[in-house]
Amino acid sequence: MAMGKPTIPEDLRRFVLTSIPSVPFLEALLLMRADPDQAWRRDTLARRLYVREKTAEDLLADLCTARIAEPWPAPDADAYRYAPADEGLRDRIDRLADLYATNLVEVTHLIHSSLDRKAQQFADAFKWRKDS
Repeated sequence: MAMGKPTIPEDLRRFVLTSIPSVPFLEALLLMRADPDQAWRRDTLARRLYVREKTAEDLLADLCTARIAEPWPAPDADAYRYAPADEGLRDRIDRLADLYATNLVEVTHLIHSSLDRKAQQFADAFKWRKDS
């Protein structure tokens, strides 16, 4: 029997394709998950991920929109913390973290395939149609 690629479970494949827009988003998510009591500010996240502060700020906003992070309680208003909205989401993230640790390349390719497909769909929307 030939050795195939490790497979990503279908529910995690769907989660990556629908909920993980980029590798930096996943890296930010995993950093926050690894230290849930840390108050994450854009400058801290930017340094840890080697990205610009504006990028880190956007990632934090996206993580809040995805209900994976939330603003740190007042008075520390410019900081965020890891806070998945429910146990189901927390469980999927935990499983994805384990999968990413052992299948980094495959998970990264899956994220990029989603980006490639979205870019192609966007490009296709602008193609001239012969019948128009």
